[in-house]
Amino acid sequence: MNAPLDSRQASDGRGATAQAGQARRDGVREYVGYVLAGTALGILFMQAQVLSWFRIQEMFRFQSLHMFGIIGVAIAVAVAGRWTLTRLAPRSAAAQAIANDAAVEAPPMARHLLGGIVFGLGWALLGACPGPIFTLIGAGRTEYVVALAAATAGTWAYGHLQSRLP
Repeated sequence: MNAPLDSRQASDGRGATAQAGQARRDGVREYVGYVLAGTALGILFMQAQVLSWFRIQEMFRFQSLHMFGIIGVAIAVAVAGRWTLTRLAPRSAAAQAIANDAAVEAPPMARHLLGGIVFGLGWALLGACPGPIFTLIGAGRTEYVVALAAATAGTWAYGHLQSRLP
């Protein structure tokens, strides 16, 4: 949040510089928060063995309920979060209303099914979804640098092909 400017600062041009500096500091604070939250989530994933290739293989072979339990908890948290967003109309840290996107209510379409299939195939082949790639690289699994390059290429390709997709 920007501090109010004094009239002398606003009239002599220092106000714009002060506002830009404050905006830069706010942006850095925001990114620090994201990095800390991502680091905490990465540690949680490592401790829960969510990133274990063997746990993921167990799930796809229906040999263990470990990952299904974690996914079930994630779905319960998402449902509770969605319910909270629709009932309480919360605001962001910047005091802006959080949009309740009506597109989420739309029924699944071919694009959702196709995207889900591609995502699932990539997850099964790689042994990890794109989310924890940085955590895996940080944990010393350097082979995931290739996965990061592929995910980046996929994101780039999606950006260029999005208008032609169903």
